[in-house]
Amino acid sequence: MAFCSSKEDYTCLVCLDIFENPVVLSCSHSFCKDCLQACWAEQPIHNCPVCKRRSPKSDPQFNLALKKQCEAFLQEQSIQERASVQSEALCSLHSEKLMLFCVNHQQPVCLICRDSKTHTNHRFRSIDEAAQDNRESLRKSLTPLQETLEQFHKVKVNWDQAAEHIKVQAQHTERQIKDEFKKLQEFLQKEEEARITALRREEKKKSQVMKKKIKALSKDIAALSETIRATEKELKTEDVSFLQKYKAAMVRVQQRPMLDDPQLGSGALIDMAKHVGNLAFNIWNKMKDTVSYSPVILDPNTANSNLILTDSLTGVRYTTPETERQLPRNPERFEDYNTVLGCTGFNSGTHTWEVEVRNDANWAVGVIGESIQSQGKIVPGYWEIWFQDGKYRACASSYTDRILSVRSPIQRIRVHLDWNRGKLSFSDPHTNTNMYTFSQTFTERLYPYINTLNPKPLKITPVRVTLQLDI
Repeated sequence: MAFCSSKEDYTCLVCLDIFENPVVLSCSHSFCKDCLQACWAEQPIHNCPVCKRRSPKSDPQFNLALKKQCEAFLQEQSIQERASVQSEALCSLHSEKLMLFCVNHQQPVCLICRDSKTHTNHRFRSIDEAAQDNRESLRKSLTPLQETLEQFHKVKVNWDQAAEHIKVQAQHTERQIKDEFKKLQEFLQKEEEARITALRREEKKKSQVMKKKIKALSKDIAALSETIRATEKELKTEDVSFLQKYKAAMVRVQQRPMLDDPQLGSGALIDMAKHVGNLAFNIWNKMKDTVSYSPVILDPNTANSNLILTDSLTGVRYTTPETERQLPRNPERFEDYNTVLGCTGFNSGTHTWEVEVRNDANWAVGVIGESIQSQGKIVPGYWEIWFQDGKYRACASSYTDRILSVRSPIQRIRVHLDWNRGKLSFSDPHTNTNMYTFSQTFTERLYPYINTLNPKPLKITPVRVTLQLDI
């Protein structure tokens, strides 16, 4: 029985070996049952490892037809291998049966080879014993490769998860960007409408004033024109007639008051400077009252999987492990501590930020060194105020753990870092009292961080945006 299909047709795409107990998914892809379950063990959603289509069943049905084909393929392969071994079981030099194994040359030999000059003083063993021992040795050498393969499978599962997470991050970030720009566009739209409305209101008011002035002036023009016309007519009459009407004509002319030269008046035109002067600057200056600035932005890629950040990345809350989200195991992420870092570290200058805290669950606020291993045990390189079981403590790695005397519960903590002078101060901004100051020579970049067990968010307080002109 000969098979035209290649080995690839019977190979699982996960373990890259011949199918063993193959199962088939709704997308028509088949895998070893154990391989598929291993892939799904670390995934919240059961997707096909190849096409990523979601499987509606957590226990797919066996692919019996494929299993029979694999068994037949393996049987044919075994027959071919045995035939090949039998054809090679004779000594290529003497055409005798290979009955011994030369330990020195690590190859099978016949009895004539044993007595030849080539194998003088060599050690020999029987084929059966040598094969058994070498199989065991090869099996032991294969174990690290098998362990490496298993580790690679786990890494691939995590990388697949990371690839999916990147898509989710990009979609969520794009949505946030669009929302922020929509708010800005709405603000600009309203500002444009308000300014055009003000312009049109001024236009209407000043146009009405001008219409009244023009109407009154037109009335004076008509009366004066009539007087001039009538007088000019009298001037053209005969002398007797003119003289008879002269007195009345003179009275009519003299009674017409002499009007002053009409003036347009100050402020009659549109105040263009008010509407368009420094327009972009004035809008920006007004816009700053509608936006906020946070001195610290939290980095979601460092957040423990038990922590959930606010959309603005300025707040963080704790969620129970039962609802733990499936996040990729990236090097920056804290695994053993419910901690999140700020996205920007400081290695010079002074920096200040405030954190709104609560007193109904444990938390810690401080800074941490860049060299801290996020996935392992935290080593010296952090300074914090720690709220634990109703007490406030100042902690620094393994050499400082001091209970602080605090009269009233803290609602907000101000952190002030002077990296150059080696000072890190924690204070209560409501009472303007210092809680504790660390004095330390800093040698590396420091990152703000928050650790919390509170289901309600701890938040970075936004700061007021001010305007200063450099004139």
